Amino acid sequence: MLTLIGLAVTVVMVFGGYTFAGGKLSIILHSLPYEMTMIGGAGLGAFLAANDFHAIKQTGGDIVAVIKGPKWKRADYQDALCLMHKLIALFRESPVEVEAHIEDPKNSALFSKYPRIQSDGVAVEIICDTIRSMMMNFDNPHQVEELLEKQLEQLKEERLHGAHALGALADALPALGIVAAVLGVIKTMASIDKPPEILGQMIGGALVGTFLGVFLAYGVFGPLAARVRTVREQEHAFYELFREVLVSTLHRHAPNICVEVGRRRVPSGLRPSFTELETALKEAA
Repeated sequence: MLTLIGLAVTVVMVFGGYTFAGGKLSIILHSLPYEMTMIGGAGLGAFLAANDFHAIKQTGGDIVAVIKGPKWKRADYQDALCLMHKLIALFRESPVEVEAHIEDPKNSALFSKYPRIQSDGVAVEIICDTIRSMMMNFDNPHQVEELLEKQLEQLKEERLHGAHALGALADALPALGIVAAVLGVIKTMASIDKPPEILGQMIGGALVGTFLGVFLAYGVFGPLAARVRTVREQEHAFYELFREVLVSTLHRHAPNICVEVGRRRVPSGLRPSFTELETALKEAA
């Protein structure tokens, strides 16, 4: 929502300042459909040419995520820590019993207590695959940490495709605006015999293309790409929490210590306090 407010403020202040300075919106409004057809059409074509269907679909989802905000909330981080505490404690007590949960997490009574985590395939995969490896005596903390690091890096890169696509589009828009402006100048030069007042309007209309290209790049799509990156990076911190807890488990720390390590990895604005987590663990027990 804050993103939409920011974009609205940008539009109002730019065009409001132009109007207060004595500018005539009629010139911009008259040229807007034609310039937007050229700039928007060329931008859309370039976007489709540069990305595959998966990246295009992901970018649409990224824009929706910008409006809704990050997927994971403060309560989800607390639930994740409680879930990991239970799994670690159960793994230490009875590896056979924990195997039933990780082999079928969709029907697991333990995972079912945290439906948002249970429904997220990435989180479940990280948890179950790593514990499954630990049960096969793959217990070298450094090797497991390296594997998880590579998995998370690949995941992060995939989830940032939309931000990269929007950033590339923002970089291209000023040049596309110049293309539209040059075409407007060509049109104006073909009418050089017209009166000065008509030529002035035609030149002004041509410059609208340059304005739109720069405005859309730095006032709309640039901030949008930056916000997508911020949202996806904040969501990625949720998965890094599992890495911290699981690696701490391999170092033979107590379950409470493991989840405390994970708690400190949570972004400060979403991090449950030590007391809140302790109370949640007691309630879950």
